[in-house]
Amino acid sequence: MSMSAFAHLTSQRSAVRSAALRRLLPVLALTCLAAGSVAVPGHAAVAAPTHIGATGMQAAASFPTWGTRWVVHATPDIDSPAVGMINRTTAGQDRITADYQVDTGRRVCEGSACSTFMAHITQPATGFLTVVAVDIPEDRLPGVPVQAGQPDPQPASRQRTLQRAATWLTANNGRPVPYAQDKYWRDGYRQDCSGYASMALGLPAPGTNTQGLADRRHTRPIAMNELQPGDLVIDAIGDSNTRHVVIFERWNDAAHRSYTAYEQRGVHGTSHRSVTYGLAADSEFKAYRPLQYGN
Repeated sequence: MSMSAFAHLTSQRSAVRSAALRRLLPVLALTCLAAGSVAVPGHAAVAAPTHIGATGMQAAASFPTWGTRWVVHATPDIDSPAVGMINRTTAGQDRITADYQVDTGRRVCEGSACSTFMAHITQPATGFLTVVAVDIPEDRLPGVPVQAGQPDPQPASRQRTLQRAATWLTANNGRPVPYAQDKYWRDGYRQDCSGYASMALGLPAPGTNTQGLADRRHTRPIAMNELQPGDLVIDAIGDSNTRHVVIFERWNDAAHRSYTAYEQRGVHGTSHRSVTYGLAADSEFKAYRPLQYGN
């Protein structure tokens, strides 16, 4: 048998074995942060070829992926901001290159495959990807160095909301994300004020609308003088051209005459500035506290 025929036969056997394994894996509820439907329910036993550095030590490794719309995150935390996505339209269309991985201590599962590891990838995007998205039978990448992680014990914290909000200030190649009611940023969120606030709060993409943010499923009303970092100030009255929401960061003075907030606004896009929404007695803006903060 020629080498080319042998290679073709080997490829066919691998594909059959992969398909057989997938049929055996049960379809379970979606429990990871893959944004959207997943085409297949588990991992196949596919070997992961590696790239070897000049010293003989592994410098990076390349792996196949599976499923669709897996989010690449800014930090080794599945709740951190999205910086990209793999397999946008087709299961396994991308192949990732990883140089190290982190044990986050937070278990992520998809089908029968689970892992606490997130891989730092350099291709086709740069950021952190849950190892569950990689088409291997192991719960971590074989042969890839493990670095100490820094899991966040409060994934829904106020600081996390502000950190997410700040990412859009420079996400557009160092510039703010432009404002648009009918467009979506690369992380899947709508580019208007409520889509932006939804992103900062970690709500499902593409985000709820302004009235939805004021709904008791997400927030509760508070007095303006009770505002704390990460709370919202919302005008939920009117239509999509008049409603607005901003994310409170801090008071600018002891008298509470103005405050600094993050907002997504027309013409300017993502902004971080001093505002006075809601401070006038007759203002339609009201203060709200996201329920995820637990207080």
